[in-house]
Amino acid sequence: MEARQHAMPGAGTVGFRSTTGRWVLLATVLGSAMGFLDATVVNVALPAIGRDVGADVSELQWVLDGYLLTLAALILLGGSLADRYGRRRVFTLGVVCFMIPSVLCAVAPTAGVLIIARALQGVGAALLTPGSLAIIQATYRSADRPAAIGAWSALTGVASALGPIVGGYLIEAFSWRWIFLINVPIGLFVIGVTARRVPESRDPAATGRLDVRGAALATVGLAGITYALIEGPRGESPGWLTAASLVLGLAGLIGLAQTERRAPSPMLPPGVFTARQFLSANAVTFVVYAALGGVFFLLVVFLQTSLGYTPLYAGAASLPVTLLMLALSSRAGALAQRIGPRIPLTVGPLLLAAGMLLMLRIEVGEGSVGGYTAAVLPAVLVFGLGLAITVAPVTATALAAAPSEHSGVASGVNNAVSRVAQLAAVAALPVLAGIGGGDFQDPQAFADGFRTAMLITAGLSVAGAVLAFATIRSDVLAPAPAAAEPCPYECPVAGSPLRPAPRPDSDAP
Repeated sequence: MEARQHAMPGAGTVGFRSTTGRWVLLATVLGSAMGFLDATVVNVALPAIGRDVGADVSELQWVLDGYLLTLAALILLGGSLADRYGRRRVFTLGVVCFMIPSVLCAVAPTAGVLIIARALQGVGAALLTPGSLAIIQATYRSADRPAAIGAWSALTGVASALGPIVGGYLIEAFSWRWIFLINVPIGLFVIGVTARRVPESRDPAATGRLDVRGAALATVGLAGITYALIEGPRGESPGWLTAASLVLGLAGLIGLAQTERRAPSPMLPPGVFTARQFLSANAVTFVVYAALGGVFFLLVVFLQTSLGYTPLYAGAASLPVTLLMLALSSRAGALAQRIGPRIPLTVGPLLLAAGMLLMLRIEVGEGSVGGYTAAVLPAVLVFGLGLAITVAPVTATALAAAPSEHSGVASGVNNAVSRVAQLAAVAALPVLAGIGGGDFQDPQAFADGFRTAMLITAGLSVAGAVLAFATIRSDVLAPAPAAAEPCPYECPVAGSPLRPAPRPDSDAP
């Protein structure tokens, strides 16, 4: 093994079409696919999980939010660990830390055990997620990085598209537990390929102490607020505990802001927030991704609970969304670079809102092919078109608007913002829509709550469009360079365009 590692090409010298280049791409794609698969498949499995372990709505919310909580809180720390201690090493550790909790998820006898295992999965994803694209950026020759990152985006997009279908099949043919067990053979293969074929790299300029305190405060802040949002409306927790949780969460986030101002090597450098366009882009990201998180959380459950779809059909029903993303994301990014992001970021969320309002037309029991074609498919197509127009420009705008010295952190911040928005939506939307208790098993009650939820998410999307029109400038994006550098952290959605070269922001002091 030692001799083989010494024979590896050095970081930054690997050609895209070389043997090593193909192995590196395979390892990073499959590693990322583990996270993408779980992010899409678990939504499809929620009704089956609820029936099997007797989980109510709030427990199913925690199944999703437990994962998002640790991932959002620790992803920037994961990037710092990779830069300091080796991207290959931390990537491999992330795969291991994702794979082992996957086994625990698969054998979980109760909802509580499953929630804990999902939170541990999020820790692994926080190590795995930044490492995937960071390895590509550090390994390939600069001239080959655009091709490598483009192939990574396309292949992970395919994995995202196949995830709900494969997951639906596994749920129907075997059990929901198999959607977690499938991570084991994938993870073992990735570990073997990474150890043998991926060169090690690290950032020699990454010095100073890790911002463990900042990561801990972020976790406490997000956990406290999430607990209050999910458990408070149930009425089963003491009122003082809910209030204390909310206060603790707010104190944690305030403490995080204070800590990051004083830390010598902050997880969130204050300088990254000096550009108003960066703040505006992330505000749009938060509002729009909150709406998206609500739709992705509830739609596949609605199709199964209220329309009688099987898990396989429910997973396949949203396939047009992913296909539209694959076909149009890069074109939407190029269009935003030509005409500016303001118009796409206004039109895209409005189309998302239109798709959500079209979902109000779906009636209980329309589980036939004709019902899908008449009601579900038009809503999904309009929603997918809006998503394709929105995601690439908002990501590119956030990255281009950040001060150039913080471009890497800016990508991680934008990714974390999208995760926190989804976490907040999963926590708050069922409460606001009146979905609770055993409504996951009641077709009419869930349908009523789903319609209310779609009105709320449509309102959020419209608010995102108004915010973009009012605050995003048309000249934020520089012309796309011939060889853009990929962002070292995962972009919020696979298929996002390459990061345009950072340009000075006239709003920055």
